[in-house]
Amino acid sequence: MPNVSAPELRCTLAAVLEYLAAEVLELAGNAARDNKKSRVGPRHIQLAVRNDEELSKLLRSVTIANGGVLPNIHSTLLPKKAGKEKGDIGSASPWDSVPVDIMCLC
Repeated sequence: MPNVSAPELRCTLAAVLEYLAAEVLELAGNAARDNKKSRVGPRHIQLAVRNDEELSKLLRSVTIANGGVLPNIHSTLLPKKAGKEKGDIGSASPWDSVPVDIMCLC
């Protein structure tokens, strides 16, 4: 590792922290605007961090007070689609492709 002086390290650390703060605040501001709010709160920071892959990985062990959780409903808990049309994908019967003379073997 090259010999780097303390003032250079301080400057680099300050630049990295400034970048991270700007990134989080930009994403949290977007989340606040999406929720029609004029101020950024802990909930918006939580949404911003957890929806960004890299920030989520960096802050995976961090708990944001009053941040809540990401909205998520497991797909098995969602209601089934009712009234499928004949043209919908997956609505065809498995017997539709079988010739009629083979089906009538009873």
